Amino acid sequence: MYKIVGADGRQYGPVSGDQIRRWIAEGRANAQTQVLTEGALQWKPLGTLPEFAAAFGPQVPPPINPYGSHLRTTNSFATGGMILGILALVCCCPKILFATLGLIFSLIGLSQINSRPDIYEGRGFAIAGIVLSGVSLLIGVFLLLLSLGAGVFQPHHHLWYGHHFH
Repeated sequence: MYKIVGADGRQYGPVSGDQIRRWIAEGRANAQTQVLTEGALQWKPLGTLPEFAAAFGPQVPPPINPYGSHLRTTNSFATGGMILGILALVCCCPKILFATLGLIFSLIGLSQINSRPDIYEGRGFAIAGIVLSGVSLLIGVFLLLLSLGAGVFQPHHHLWYGHHFH
């Protein structure tokens, strides 16, 4: 004997298995209809009971996620590379250092994302970091060469030849 909860939220039963099969055939019960079997303490979906599972036809399993069932995370190297690329673009002092580190981090991040797309996302961050760091590196090298050409880093004669100012 069984009790079920109807679509109206009311309990029906105790009824026989044959009565439940009729209700399934009439569309009054489905695989998700809650049922309490005689002597049981817990309500279960009707489709989970072996004696009624065949009445619902073959159960279609949920689609398989090609990237696994867990959520992907944004790659830390990709994020760090993009941040360093931004810093390299807006900061003037350690521009070449930030740009070099940003380029390295972004390339590592992109490599990890490409090799493990089931775990990592953040391809856009990695590419942005590569572009920003590359542009900043070019600007930094250009400014360094410009400074060297202008003689900014020439040694001062008074320091090299022992002349002191009083």
